[in-house]
Amino acid sequence: MVIGVMEVDLLIDGAFSLKEKRMTLNRVRDRVRKQFNVSIAEVADQDVWNRACIAVVAVSNDQRHVNSTLSHVIEFIKKIRDCEVEDFSTEFM
Repeated sequence: MVIGVMEVDLLIDGAFSLKEKRMTLNRVRDRVRKQFNVSIAEVADQDVWNRACIAVVAVSNDQRHVNSTLSHVIEFIKKIRDCEVEDFSTEFM
């Protein structure tokens, strides 16, 4: 079994309150979940209104499949206009 964890740092320029940030993150989370079979959650920067750190997790028996899925997820998130990807890192267990 292979577990892939990708941590993504996002900049949310359009958010001027925590409420707007949550709305943006909910849209991102819902779109990613709908498109890919992954788990996604905010893991850091919960009290900062214009930044977010999310974790995306995929599980499979093949590392190539997990890597491919996470690569597609980051490309998908980069195309979303509500936020900007500042940095991301991937780890396999």
